[in-house]
Amino acid sequence: MWLKWLPWKYLARRVARAHGFIDPIALLSYMERFAQPSEVAAPMELVRAGLVFHARGFINSRVIQQNLDWVWPTWIQQQFDPRSPSFVPRAFSLTHVNLTVRNWTAIGVPDFDGLPIVDPNGLVTPFWDGWSLDAWVMTADGRLLVPSRLESVQQRLDVAQTAAVETFSRHADLGLHARAEVLCDEGPVCMLTWRASAGARAWLVVSARPCNPEGISFIHTVALTPGRDAWIINDTHRVEFGEPVDAHAVSDYVHGDVIQSRCAQGFEPEGADAVRCDIGMATGAAAFEIPEGASRQVTVRVPLSGKTSHRSRHGVRMFPTWSDSLAPACVLHIPDERMQFLYDAAVRTLILHSPHDVYPGPYTYKRFWFRDAVLIGHAMLGVGLTRRAARVIERFFPRQTATGYFRSQEGEWDSNGQVLWLVQRFCELTRRSPKRSWLGPIRRAWRWIVRKRVSARSRTPHAGLLPAGFSAEHFGPNDYYYWDDFWAVAGLRAAAALLRSLDAAKDADSCGREATDLQQTIQRSLAAVRDKLGRLAMPASCYRRLDSGAVGCVVAGYPLQLLAPRDLSLLDTIDYLMDNCMVDDGFFQDMIHSGINVYLTLHMAQVMLRAGDRRFADLMVAMRDLASPTGQWPEAIHPQTKAGCMGDGQHAWAAAEWIMMLRNCLLYEESSSRRLVLGAGVLPEWLQAREPISIGPAPTSWGRVRVSIDSSAQAATVHWEGDWHEHAPEIEVRLLDTEPVIVPSGVQDSVRIPLRASPA
Repeated sequence: MWLKWLPWKYLARRVARAHGFIDPIALLSYMERFAQPSEVAAPMELVRAGLVFHARGFINSRVIQQNLDWVWPTWIQQQFDPRSPSFVPRAFSLTHVNLTVRNWTAIGVPDFDGLPIVDPNGLVTPFWDGWSLDAWVMTADGRLLVPSRLESVQQRLDVAQTAAVETFSRHADLGLHARAEVLCDEGPVCMLTWRASAGARAWLVVSARPCNPEGISFIHTVALTPGRDAWIINDTHRVEFGEPVDAHAVSDYVHGDVIQSRCAQGFEPEGADAVRCDIGMATGAAAFEIPEGASRQVTVRVPLSGKTSHRSRHGVRMFPTWSDSLAPACVLHIPDERMQFLYDAAVRTLILHSPHDVYPGPYTYKRFWFRDAVLIGHAMLGVGLTRRAARVIERFFPRQTATGYFRSQEGEWDSNGQVLWLVQRFCELTRRSPKRSWLGPIRRAWRWIVRKRVSARSRTPHAGLLPAGFSAEHFGPNDYYYWDDFWAVAGLRAAAALLRSLDAAKDADSCGREATDLQQTIQRSLAAVRDKLGRLAMPASCYRRLDSGAVGCVVAGYPLQLLAPRDLSLLDTIDYLMDNCMVDDGFFQDMIHSGINVYLTLHMAQVMLRAGDRRFADLMVAMRDLASPTGQWPEAIHPQTKAGCMGDGQHAWAAAEWIMMLRNCLLYEESSSRRLVLGAGVLPEWLQAREPISIGPAPTSWGRVRVSIDSSAQAATVHWEGDWHEHAPEIEVRLLDTEPVIVPSGVQDSVRIPLRASPA
């Protein structure tokens, strides 16, 4: 507290001016004028993360541009190549960061926190924010196959038994097949298998690289063990080759990359066994000879952790298997092979990113946000990963402050509504009563929302709303975002239902009244905004014109269903976004992301699906086509190169929305009519394929249900089978452009829908 009495502003100004710098206090005051006054200018967690990110970028600027003869990851090769579409001029940029190839794929095992990542050309980073391993093929006459330098490679995700990334590279008569996966023996091990072929005498070279998909990651020491079958890197991590190397080379920063300083001279058996580089740019090369016209396979093991968990077998503690973890998940069958693969990959993404806490990504976003955790948890519930969702929810409560605030980042006011909404959805879908131990946190949470609201007595457009805040980060400067308020209404409604289940009727009634009052307050604020804008579309805030931030209001339609399916303000918001904010059928978020955002595009598509607007299919197909070869989406996608330009290179929220999109195409719950809607999102080409379509068992408010659709040229038969909690719901079958068929509760379990014409 004593710090506030110090004249720190005066001192900061004095020091800055003495050294010829701009007055930092004046600069900050001008920056604050572009946002609404708020308690927190920006969450300290995000400020800290941004500083770390740009500290790496500053190091990159000191290392990369004068060492372009090194072998760098593909993002550097492309971003620094003036002939590449991914090129970024550096000019006055103080930091050089990955802005155009933010793509990677996590590998791992269920419930293990370690998530190695593989970049688009096969570079493997075994440890979070660590160094990497790469492999090349080098012939005796100096020809090279270096995957990161190739214009294109082939890559795929093998989901047959594990989640393995395979990368195929070829140049002339040189070939390289790489497989990266995590397996469990006595503990998780990153298993890397390289198979190389060459038409001439050559070497398969495994190299230790002081870099990763974000930039420089220091290697100070590389030492070959006495048996010549393993490296010790940074005196800590072990890289096991499984067989002695045929030749070895190392280099430090002064002598340059090992590929120039040692490999170019040819490998010699008596090459140096160890190197120490105080700068942190040591490189190593372990070479395995390939006979002329033959091939060579090398398997490398990197033990990831001594930690094990969960269950014991013959004295060795084990992690859950993939088959065990996937067993509860809802099974989908659709005749679009690519969409089917993306669904299967997305389910695995959710499992990998929820070892205990839920992470939105394996690298840049490997930390906790309530927002991402709730929407990922929503998808888990939607596909039957109930126990995993329950575990996610249980970890929310220790993060609640004494005041009732569910805090992951200070200054973001959406979290309380989100947590309450997900807890109620969990109870509703599982038909479980809320735990008695949740009563206190639920009470504190809804009362926090009420206390947090701005006074309704003020004659301002934001009267009665939640305060200005940083909200979902990608809507712009601090403001009174409707996104926060819509979540608060949903949370208050959810809390009322939970409290009623806990026999806290008085609290439930009060909470319900607060929910109604807040929703009416939002509508009054929006009415004033409509008069100013001259249309029904909802802006991001009552103080904003319509812009791409308006996508935050879409949440009132999906997933919250606070507004009716064809609510005019909701549909006009969609129309505005479709007319002004789309690039190649993807929502382009100008704020911060500056790229096509997959999960927000799918939020829009869900609103359109619910409204019977067939344009949803264009958005869904566009997102299918933007997925990486391994079935992943970065947070935002470059509109020209279609590679990642913002956030984590594998975004679990995007995977969650893809899961919910496909699920809801076949079945979803409509709160306004209290019906289960079947088949509303079935695409014409799926029916045209004449192959069975099915999903299940999928949890709903009424119980778990399986849905199947069989089609011919003349008709489609929709069949459902439910394990209902009490009784079957009213069913609405809505297929293509046919008239909806309403089936009363329990009357029948199938409907035959005549098709007006053969789907085209």
